[in-house]
Amino acid sequence: MKTTLNIDDTVMAQLKREAVRQGRTMSDLVETALRNLFRAQKAKVDLPPLPVFHGGELLVDVDNRDALYRAMEED
Repeated sequence: MKTTLNIDDTVMAQLKREAVRQGRTMSDLVETALRNLFRAQKAKVDLPPLPVFHGGELLVDVDNRDALYRAMEED
């Protein structure tokens, strides 16, 4: 499909140089870059949610150093 895009002059110059360097067309490079962008975005969306753990109530107030030491010595 043919389309018209407005691309910054410096980006276009880089694209032309890279196409020559790789021996590929500018269209091929742009299409490949867009496919990689869309693939990367899809991969981010498909991540499963992180697990949630319910550890119950605290056995000791961690702000109370003496109580924390006593609880550690009991084991």
